Amino acid sequence: MNNRPSWLEAALLGAAIVIATPAIAQNMSDMGAMDMSHQMGEAPPGAMDEMTMHDSHMGHGDMKNMALHMMWSDARPINPADQARAARLVATLRDALAKYKDYRAAERGGYKPFHPEFKRQAVVHFTNWWYGVKAQFTFDPAKPTSLLYQRTADGGYRLIGAMYTAPRRWSEDRLNERVPLSVARWHQHVNLCFPKRGADPMTADWSRFGLNGSIATKAECDAAGGRFFPTVLGWMVHVYPWESDQRQVWAH
Repeated sequence: MNNRPSWLEAALLGAAIVIATPAIAQNMSDMGAMDMSHQMGEAPPGAMDEMTMHDSHMGHGDMKNMALHMMWSDARPINPADQARAARLVATLRDALAKYKDYRAAERGGYKPFHPEFKRQAVVHFTNWWYGVKAQFTFDPAKPTSLLYQRTADGGYRLIGAMYTAPRRWSEDRLNERVPLSVARWHQHVNLCFPKRGADPMTADWSRFGLNGSIATKAECDAAGGRFFPTVLGWMVHVYPWESDQRQVWAH
């Protein structure tokens, strides 16, 4: 396989990244990629493509089942030390992102948009997959895994925030070491059912499958002939460093 499989690029939607060097990632077989995705808690081959395809065609108000597929870290009591640490993170990120207000600079810096052709995405994740790999081992607040761009009327993008990621199996104490849980809540996508392999995502019943689907158990997924994944992607948290209201800086 000469190109990176789509699941690797897709898994960076937002988020958590497979632990693999570029050479390993480029030469994985489809089954090997599937095995690693289970071991690392990442997206299966093509799954995130299907999720994005679904999101691009669904109605924006169709979010009633989202809660079935989200797991959140528990909030902790606010305290001055956490507030000060969070403020330093935001200041560092704001300075680091200044050069990426022009999305073309972000692309030159290694950030690539995920499926920009899907025009119904109000916010597009520009992801640096190498930063995502490094986020599995170390944390640099100046190098987020993804940048969040809002589409503009003239066909461009406006930078509004960023996304940090962390390994799926991390405890909340370890997440708290990166971003204090008293000011932010990390999340994961869980209990997801996708159509069987080879199915046309354009004709799939996305009221049942995917991020907003009604199916949230393995038994239901098996009955529907789908593929069930208890966890897709690792932990992630969004930050909007230019918001004036501090409650919105770490909004979900």
